[in-house]
Order: sequence, then C-alpha cells, then structure tokens
Amino acid sequence: RFMIKQVEQMCGDRGSTQGPRSSWSSVRDQITNTFVLRLVSCVQLASKLSLHYSRVTSDTALTFLQSIKYSYTKQELLESELAVLNTLQFHVNMSTPLAYVELLLEVLGYNGCLLPAKPLHQLCVQLLDFCYLTRETIYDTLLKVAIENSTPSKLQIAKFLTVKEDFMLLAVGVISTGVFILSPGHWEQAVEHLNCITGITPQSILEFSYAVVRRIVGSTTP
Repeated sequence: RFMIKQVEQMCGDRGSTQGPRSSWSSVRDQITNTFVLRLVSCVQLASKLSLHYSRVTSDTALTFLQSIKYSYTKQELLESELAVLNTLQFHVNMSTPLAYVELLLEVLGYNGCLLPAKPLHQLCVQLLDFCYLTRETIYDTLLKVAIENSTPSKLQIAKFLTVKEDFMLLAVGVISTGVFILSPGHWEQAVEHLNCITGITPQSILEFSYAVVRRIVGSTTP
C-alpha cells in the first residue's frame, strides 16, 4: 500500500511539469534508491503491530542493513518509518477477511471447540484465495439460494452488495467450509459455536458453505 501511494504522489507531483517518460524515470530512480530501507521500515512497523514479545528493533534492522552493504543511521531509520506512516496517513491496520478468520479460530479454540487448528488455518487461507478467485460465481449462487429465485431483480442485486462486503460472513463461511472438508463430524458443533460468537444464523452459514462447496465440486445440482 505504501509503494502504490508513494508512486501516485510522486507521479502527481511531476506530471504537471515534466513529460511522462522523464517523470517515470525520476520516480523509478527515487524508489530504487530507498527501496530496501522502506522495505525494512515496513517490516519494523508490522513487527510492532503483531509481535508482542520479539519485535524487530532498530539495532536488528541496522545490523541487517549493514550485512547487505547499506549504511544507515538510527535517525534515518526512524525518519523512514515516519515517511511510511505519513504516506499511509497512519492507517496501518486494515481489516481483512484473514484477520477475521484468525480471530474466530482463536475464539473457537478458546471456547473448547475441538478442531485441527493448524491444518484448518492452512485450508482457510486456501479457501479465501479460492473465494476471491471465484467471487462472482460464489456470491451469485449465494444470492439465488437466499432469495430462492434464479433471476434476481436489480433491487435485490443492489441490496445484496452489503452481503458481498461483509468480512465476518465471509470468514464464518470459510471456516465452516474448512471444517466440513477436514472434519465433517465437528461441522455442526463448529456452526453452533460460530453462530454464538457472531450472531450469524446457522442457515446463513449453511448457505455460504453450500455456495463454496458447490463451486469447488463444480456441481449444478444441490
């Protein structure tokens, strides 16, 4: 996200005074000169947000940079972190479906829902990828199942947009599908727990899992 915003800002600053070719050449040179430093800064910021006990310290970052023949000071490292934060307007944490999945898996484990944690997490990541790659087909199936009609109206399609943007529903559906594939015997228990945690009805969870499994199998019949 930082690199995209940085390029946009740089090109915007130069676009009005220079031609496209010279503008891009200048931007590319600036990015190349600071790329490794910015990369390390992003790793540092990520570690501060996610690693509670073993963060990437400035000393560690400087040692790494020195080992690959870059000489920066702690001040330059700090200024680089601030540059990343300022460019992102300090909106570092962004909610993603994976964050919802991981949080729900933690709560399920804490609540005593006996599931194969590691393989389930790995499968959920693959299922998230699959859901995004086949997003339109899955949500089209989900809409038709929800309204019990194969030809939804424009109004129904418009109202369904909020469902497509619901990360919690996506996370619950992915976990439910993962449990169904890995450990069918625990599926009903998992759905019950997910319903208690999120308030999403078992019927909605079932419908989402059906849409995903149907797409995986490639079946046209229930």
